Amino acid sequence: MTNAADIVILNGNLTTFDPDNPTAEAMAIGGGRITAVGSNDEIRDLAGNQTRIIDAIGGTVLPGFIDSHVHLFWGSTGLDLLDLQGLKGFNALRDAVRSYAAGRPDDPLIFATSASYSVLGKDRQTTRQDLDRILPDRPLALMAADYHTVWANTTALEKASILHGAEVAEGSEIVMAEDGTATGQLNEIGAFCHVQRLSALGGRDFVGYVTGGDPEPPATAEERAYDKEILVRGLSHCARNGITGLHNMDGNFYQLELLQELDEEGRLPCRVQVPLHLKNFDPIDRLQEADEMRRRFNSDKVWSGRVKMFMDGVLDSYTAFVLQPYPGRPESYGDALFGGEQFNEICTRADAMGLQMSVHAIGDGAVRRVLDGYEAAQNTNGARDSRHRIEHIEVIDPAELPRLAELGVVASLQPLHSPVAGLFPAHTPGDILREDQVEYAFAWRKIRASGARVCFSTDWPIVPIDVMPSLAAAMSPHQLGGLWQNQSQSLIDTLASYTRDNAWVEFNEHRKGVLKPGYMADVSILDRDLSELDPEDLKQAAPLATICEGKITYSR
Repeated sequence: MTNAADIVILNGNLTTFDPDNPTAEAMAIGGGRITAVGSNDEIRDLAGNQTRIIDAIGGTVLPGFIDSHVHLFWGSTGLDLLDLQGLKGFNALRDAVRSYAAGRPDDPLIFATSASYSVLGKDRQTTRQDLDRILPDRPLALMAADYHTVWANTTALEKASILHGAEVAEGSEIVMAEDGTATGQLNEIGAFCHVQRLSALGGRDFVGYVTGGDPEPPATAEERAYDKEILVRGLSHCARNGITGLHNMDGNFYQLELLQELDEEGRLPCRVQVPLHLKNFDPIDRLQEADEMRRRFNSDKVWSGRVKMFMDGVLDSYTAFVLQPYPGRPESYGDALFGGEQFNEICTRADAMGLQMSVHAIGDGAVRRVLDGYEAAQNTNGARDSRHRIEHIEVIDPAELPRLAELGVVASLQPLHSPVAGLFPAHTPGDILREDQVEYAFAWRKIRASGARVCFSTDWPIVPIDVMPSLAAAMSPHQLGGLWQNQSQSLIDTLASYTRDNAWVEFNEHRKGVLKPGYMADVSILDRDLSELDPEDLKQAAPLATICEGKITYSR
């Protein structure tokens, strides 16, 4: 049979997102494209002697999951770090750190992730002295679960030359004690990057976030090879979780070059978009680098064309930019990393260049400032199909809700960040959030109802990249009560926001995100029929196989 399919998938429950053929049993793949979608009998006839036949055993079959907000290099590195998720109390922390450190005698920095702000107890601040009691003679650092705060011991602070403070970028802080020494708490990347450089990677995994530039000094051939293996491990982890595409949220030429080399070597299991990361201290002419990235990297598997910025920090450290002061902190509005006029000028220039923008904005003040910038760009350049994005939107002022759709702005949301998912505690109204803000916190339903396009993602490694917990969180019937609103989503909306709509936001809706003949053969096959599961049982489902570019990148 000369036209036999390369891969045939049978006995599935296909959710195609093709309005002309929304469901099916089977599909065929050939030459990296979907060649047919139909019944088992129709598709079985397309198999030949060399065709790989996959029995979906009644599970859901979807366009490949696209995680539209990740930090690929950190996430890949983090797979080998000490995970403190859920750990509480000094003794538990001491035992975990010492056990991990004993197994890694040559590591220049003992680094742990996902530490709670209250890891040592409610209202108890972690200090360098606490960490000295755990590991006094080796550099030790704990990264908060949101990746916006680090706590370091005295040895780490001394080796990083910041025990007595240092000048850091605007919006970052080395928290100082009354005696003139650092407490150990380092707020935001401009402060903790000094400690990150002590790691075996020398901070190369974070440089795309710290400066958006390339490693200095440039990575050696051995370092590049080492870093590629780390990325392969992370990308394979993504494929095991049903993921075929990633939108990176920090970037530089270095990451793009490594990914392109992996693609040329046939070792890239996911498609990856990497942006220019523009910092608040960068000259506006640095946008020319984004244009160069777009020109140099434009394949189906590695591409650019987007600018990433941070407008603020996070709620837990009071660095998210809010419209009214934090409760009990009359002078504290958080940190706006870009001034209004500065940001408007950047948006107008980037938009005129045809670049897409995605901006981290968690507080309601940050969301407003980003919308103002996008509106300024439209007023100057005219409206276009820009698909500019706001990342997170953890709190929004009700006056801003209609502006999302009016300006064509995409709401890029992370279900596992919401306290309804159980990974992070709910803020007590009147503590970090004012009571009137709670109704508009993690307001997925209100945002979707406003007419704005909604995309879902994880922000890996802030939370696990596993898609199933995110689906469960988005659909969760378990609500927080009190002033917190029910934000649960339907199954079809949730799946669309993780597949079809993430293809749309990257301008690939004409060839990706739908199971339809001629489209890219990016497919996620699950071992359960999701439509038959209660939302709380979605975590039991898992990928059976993942296909990217018509190649099986994971199979059980």
